[in-house]
Amino acid sequence: MPSVAVCRLDGIHTPVTIARMYRSITQRHGHPDLRLREILGLTRDAPQQAWLAVRGDPLVPGSRVGLSSLRQFMPRLAVTTWRGKMPVPRYAIVANLFNHTPTPPEAGWSVQVTQTRDFRGRGMTYDSHNGTDFAIPPGTPVVAAAAGLVVAKRNEYNRGGLKVFIDHGGGLLTSSNHLARALVEPGDRVQRGQTIALSGYSGLDALISFPWVAPHVHYNVSLGGVLVDPFAPSVRETGAPSLWRTASLSPWRPEEGAAPEDADFAATTFDPARVDALLAELRSSERRALLAAIADPQQRAWELVIESFTYPARFTSPTAGLALFDDVKRRATLDLPFSSSHFDGAVFADDIGFRHAPARGRSASETGNRPLDGQ
Repeated sequence: MPSVAVCRLDGIHTPVTIARMYRSITQRHGHPDLRLREILGLTRDAPQQAWLAVRGDPLVPGSRVGLSSLRQFMPRLAVTTWRGKMPVPRYAIVANLFNHTPTPPEAGWSVQVTQTRDFRGRGMTYDSHNGTDFAIPPGTPVVAAAAGLVVAKRNEYNRGGLKVFIDHGGGLLTSSNHLARALVEPGDRVQRGQTIALSGYSGLDALISFPWVAPHVHYNVSLGGVLVDPFAPSVRETGAPSLWRTASLSPWRPEEGAAPEDADFAATTFDPARVDALLAELRSSERRALLAAIADPQQRAWELVIESFTYPARFTSPTAGLALFDDVKRRATLDLPFSSSHFDGAVFADDIGFRHAPARGRSASETGNRPLDGQ
């Protein structure tokens, strides 16, 4: 069994076999049946999907990687979490944030760092990063951040691995990516704090970067058909609230009782005519036929929305999903997507020395939004 040089928090380098890492993960989280192939998302379709990420296809450009991509490497954080340990007890580490200055989607998915700015005005992100990365040990239970309806489950080795998508009503959709195992299926209604999956690091990212990038849940939030930053809005949404319910980004606790935000939950509904119009904007005839074959019109609508922000180059417009929604509003709705049994909150990797993120310009605090220590 191959070994890796483990750079511990105390600075002492020790050789640790991958088998020992794996045993540590499964024993720590009580899932001895969780296999390494699940954690890494190694399926029969993985090689073909990996080739799509590298080379692209007639509509989807290939991925872009460069020397600046090495900034994603955080060995101390990575090896600690791969060994099944949390560097800061009971706190998830936010390793990457939503990039507010992304490169154009038609240029291809870029893991380079050429034009970046997170909501704080720093650069803890990369060009195409469109979510929040929570670094946690594989096998960690992932929970619903609010009450909702599971509308899709996808396994795309080239783009996020195993993913679960939940509709929280009002056009708000969340997805947990890089999962090892999903514990819910489309059509399931879930409660706030309910376990929906076990975390991993499924997808091509892990194969390329193991063990120097931390296993994590890439958490996407879509509002009104487009991906948004849950911490702070884009420039055009200046003054709108954070989507997190608490300033400290804490998990829901059972002793709190039912959250008021869940009392009036109603699944998002769609106009069939608009769904048909969006389907017509999908430029891939193969994908168009596949999605048109989905019998449930609501599920078809959500699959189209997911397709539009996952592969925007496949549509006539990179924000095609907007066409299905009217007026949507940012509401403080979401809790930390992990259980209060294991977590009290989250901290930023650059605030605790795991990463250097230089200032990149105007911060969210200048637009009335605040980070983990306040909203």
